[in-house]
Order: sequence, then C-alpha cells, then structure tokens
Amino acid sequence: MVMKKARNVDEYISWFPIETQEKLVQLRETIIKVAPTAEEVISYAMPAYKLNGILVYFAGYANHIGFYPTSTGITAFKDELDGFVYSKGAIQFPLNKKLPITLIRKIVKHRIELNAKPKLLKKK
Repeated sequence: MVMKKARNVDEYISWFPIETQEKLVQLRETIIKVAPTAEEVISYAMPAYKLNGILVYFAGYANHIGFYPTSTGITAFKDELDGFVYSKGAIQFPLNKKLPITLIRKIVKHRIELNAKPKLLKKK
C-alpha cells in the first residue's frame, strides 16, 4: 500500500468516512481554539501543530483517532488516561465514544507552556 501525503489538513480529513471526519474536525477545532497562533502543517503524513516547536499531531484510523502530544503530554496527564489505550507518545480515542475535549484542551495548553519555556530561559 502506498501512503498518500495530504497537501493540507482539509485534504487529509476529506479522505475519511463522514463519521471520522466529524471527530477529526472537532479535534482540529479544539486544538485551534487553544492554540490559535499555532502553525497547522502536515508532518509525518498527518496533521500537526507547531508553536515554538511541535505541540501535537493527530491521525485518523479505522476504529480510533490517534492523538500524539509527545511523551510529555502523556506523562503529565497519565492519571486522566484511564479507559484509553495509550503509549509513551500516543493516545487512542475510540470512534464510538465522545472525544474528551476537556482533556485535549489541557494537554494542548500544557504543550504550549512547555514549548514556551526554552524561549523564556534564553531571554534571561
């Protein structure tokens, strides 16, 4: 199977069934609301958001949405991940359940704060 690379996030989302598209759009809108100045890109063939470095990635799959907030986004919220399949750098949000919007917001805010820290240290 040859993996296509989307030219942008709209195209990426359009490749999925409508039910998956709805969840991907909801996730995208949540990220943008929390990080309105983040740059939206395609990286590693999936949507990604950059603000002083990578904040998060996401990807659609047959049965879940993959959310990739790096390892720091996982370890900081490990206690809130009960009920989700997760690994060192990824969380799976099942398509048959509501997205945990509050948790996603908190993770994105945390990633913004972490990415801002090196910049603050350099200014001192």
